[in-house]
Amino acid sequence: METRVAVMSIIVEKNDTVEKLNSILHDYGEFIIGRMGIPYRARNINIISIAIDAPQDMISALSGKIGRLDGVSVKTAYSGVVSND
Repeated sequence: METRVAVMSIIVEKNDTVEKLNSILHDYGEFIIGRMGIPYRARNINIISIAIDAPQDMISALSGKIGRLDGVSVKTAYSGVVSND
């Protein structure tokens, strides 16, 4: 299976979506390399970075699910690192 390494940047503007976001990320947990969350209290938002190694269609699906959450925005940057594990 061909996988790619990518980084997702997520901004959460509505705290009531955090539980749904965490549930989605849990579903993709086997592909997540690492996660960093920063609460930005001065602006009342949360900034989350996710490093992931997964098939490109799975990364796109995850990004799409996250992007459909109310008050959440996501951008994905793909590396050129491809693996055939």
